[in-house]
Amino acid sequence: MLNRVILIGRLTRDPELKYTTNGTAVATFTLAINRKFNKDQTDFIDVVVWKGLAENCANYLGKGRLAAVEGRLQVRTYETKEGQKRKVAEVVADDVRFLDKGGTGSASSSGQQASARKDDQWEDLGREVRLEDIDMVDKNEEDEIPF
Repeated sequence: MLNRVILIGRLTRDPELKYTTNGTAVATFTLAINRKFNKDQTDFIDVVVWKGLAENCANYLGKGRLAAVEGRLQVRTYETKEGQKRKVAEVVADDVRFLDKGGTGSASSSGQQASARKDDQWEDLGREVRLEDIDMVDKNEEDEIPF
Protein backbone atom coordinates (compact mmCIF):
# COMPACT_ATOMS: atom_id res chain seq x y z
CA MET A 1 0.00 0.00 0.00
CA LEU A 2 1.13 3.50 -0.77
CA ASN A 3 0.17 6.89 0.65
CA ARG A 4 2.37 9.63 -0.89
CA VAL A 5 1.37 13.16 -1.82
CA ILE A 6 3.43 15.74 -3.69
CA LEU A 7 2.04 19.26 -3.99
CA ILE A 8 3.34 22.54 -5.40
CA GLY A 9 1.48 25.72 -4.56
CA ARG A 10 1.52 29.07 -2.84
CA LEU A 11 0.87 29.63 0.86
CA THR A 12 -2.43 31.35 1.63
CA ARG A 13 -1.15 32.67 4.97
CA ASP A 14 1.99 32.64 7.11
CA PRO A 15 2.65 29.29 8.81
CA GLU A 16 1.25 29.05 12.34
CA LEU A 17 3.85 27.62 14.73
CA LYS A 18 2.82 26.01 18.02
CA TYR A 19 4.43 23.67 20.53
CA THR A 20 2.94 20.56 22.09
CA THR A 21 2.96 20.15 25.88
CA ASN A 22 6.21 18.18 25.63
CA GLY A 23 7.88 20.92 23.53
CA THR A 24 7.59 19.45 20.01
CA ALA A 25 7.18 22.09 17.30
CA VAL A 26 4.22 21.81 14.93
CA ALA A 27 3.38 24.23 12.12
CA THR A 28 0.29 24.42 9.95
CA PHE A 29 -0.35 26.26 6.72
CA THR A 30 -2.53 26.02 3.64
CA LEU A 31 -1.37 25.66 0.04
CA ALA A 32 -3.40 27.11 -2.84
CA ILE A 33 -3.02 24.93 -5.92
CA ASN A 34 -4.51 25.87 -9.29
CA ARG A 35 -6.02 23.03 -11.26
CA LYS A 36 -4.13 22.15 -14.43
CA PHE A 37 -6.98 22.39 -16.94
CA ASN A 38 -9.18 24.99 -15.27
CA LYS A 39 -7.15 27.87 -13.89
CA ASP A 40 -10.30 29.37 -12.33
CA GLN A 41 -10.52 26.49 -9.84
CA THR A 42 -8.16 26.30 -6.91
CA ASP A 43 -7.75 23.61 -4.28
CA PHE A 44 -6.80 24.67 -0.75
CA ILE A 45 -4.86 21.90 1.00
CA ASP A 46 -4.03 22.00 4.72
CA VAL A 47 -0.46 20.97 5.58
CA VAL A 48 0.99 19.92 8.97
CA VAL A 49 4.75 19.95 9.60
CA TRP A 50 6.55 18.68 12.72
CA LYS A 51 9.78 19.30 14.68
CA GLY A 52 12.71 21.19 13.09
CA LEU A 53 11.04 21.34 9.69
CA ALA A 54 8.09 23.11 11.34
CA GLU A 55 10.41 25.76 12.78
CA ASN A 56 12.14 26.23 9.40
CA CYS A 57 8.80 26.65 7.64
CA ALA A 58 7.67 29.20 10.24
CA ASN A 59 10.93 31.13 9.89
CA TYR A 60 11.39 31.08 6.11
CA LEU A 61 7.95 30.69 4.51
CA GLY A 62 5.24 33.31 4.33
CA LYS A 63 2.02 34.16 2.59
CA GLY A 64 2.37 33.98 -1.19
CA ARG A 65 5.60 31.96 -1.19
CA LEU A 66 5.88 29.02 -3.61
CA ALA A 67 6.59 25.69 -1.91
CA ALA A 68 6.70 22.00 -2.74
CA VAL A 69 5.39 19.62 -0.08
CA GLU A 70 5.93 15.87 0.05
CA GLY A 71 4.21 13.74 2.63
CA ARG A 72 1.22 11.54 3.35
CA LEU A 73 -2.50 12.18 3.37
CA GLN A 74 -4.07 11.88 6.81
CA VAL A 75 -7.80 11.86 7.52
CA ARG A 76 -8.82 12.33 11.13
CA THR A 77 -12.01 13.00 13.05
CA TYR A 78 -12.65 15.20 16.04
CA GLU A 79 -15.58 16.42 18.07
CA THR A 80 -16.52 20.10 18.39
CA LYS A 81 -17.46 21.75 21.69
CA GLU A 82 -21.09 21.40 20.62
CA GLY A 83 -20.64 17.62 20.28
CA GLN A 84 -20.66 17.48 16.47
CA LYS A 85 -18.26 15.07 14.78
CA ARG A 86 -16.03 16.60 12.09
CA LYS A 87 -13.66 15.00 9.61
CA VAL A 88 -10.58 16.75 8.23
CA ALA A 89 -8.09 15.73 5.54
CA GLU A 90 -4.57 17.15 5.66
CA VAL A 91 -1.10 16.41 4.38
CA VAL A 92 1.50 15.53 7.00
CA ALA A 93 4.71 16.75 5.38
CA ASP A 94 7.99 14.85 5.46
CA ASP A 95 9.75 17.37 3.22
CA VAL A 96 9.09 20.99 2.28
CA ARG A 97 11.08 22.74 -0.44
CA PHE A 98 11.14 26.52 -0.74
CA LEU A 99 10.82 27.20 -4.47
CA ASP A 100 11.21 30.95 -4.58
CA LYS A 101 13.34 33.55 -2.89
CA GLY A 102 11.97 35.79 -0.18
CA GLY A 103 12.46 37.14 3.29
CA THR A 104 11.32 35.50 6.48
CA GLY A 105 7.66 34.61 6.65
CA SER A 106 5.99 36.99 9.07
CA ALA A 107 8.80 39.55 9.08
CA SER A 108 8.51 40.46 5.40
CA SER A 109 5.85 42.80 4.14
CA SER A 110 3.81 42.22 1.01
CA GLY A 111 5.60 45.11 -0.72
CA GLN A 112 8.98 43.51 -0.08
CA GLN A 113 7.69 40.16 -1.36
CA ALA A 114 6.30 41.77 -4.52
CA SER A 115 9.61 43.49 -5.31
CA ALA A 116 11.51 40.28 -4.56
CA ARG A 117 9.26 38.39 -7.00
CA LYS A 118 9.87 41.02 -9.70
CA ASP A 119 13.64 40.40 -9.50
CA ASP A 120 13.27 36.65 -9.06
CA GLN A 121 14.63 34.64 -12.00
CA TRP A 122 12.66 31.58 -10.79
CA GLU A 123 9.27 33.31 -10.67
CA ASP A 124 7.93 31.31 -13.64
CA LEU A 125 8.95 27.94 -12.19
CA GLY A 126 5.95 25.64 -12.30
CA ARG A 127 3.89 27.81 -14.62
CA GLU A 128 2.40 26.44 -17.81
CA VAL A 129 4.31 27.34 -21.00
CA ARG A 130 2.29 28.52 -23.99
CA LEU A 131 3.47 27.99 -27.56
CA GLU A 132 3.38 31.73 -28.30
CA ASP A 133 5.84 32.31 -25.42
CA ILE A 134 8.54 30.21 -27.09
CA ASP A 135 11.04 31.82 -29.49
CA MET A 136 11.09 29.59 -32.57
CA VAL A 137 14.26 29.15 -34.66
CA ASP A 138 13.67 29.86 -38.36
CA LYS A 139 15.06 26.97 -40.41
CA ASN A 140 15.66 29.30 -43.39
CA GLU A 141 18.24 31.39 -41.53
CA GLU A 142 21.86 30.91 -42.60
CA ASP A 143 23.08 30.71 -39.00
CA GLU A 144 23.37 27.19 -37.73
CA ILE A 145 22.50 26.10 -34.26
CA PRO A 146 25.84 25.74 -32.41
CA PHE A 147 25.45 22.15 -31.22
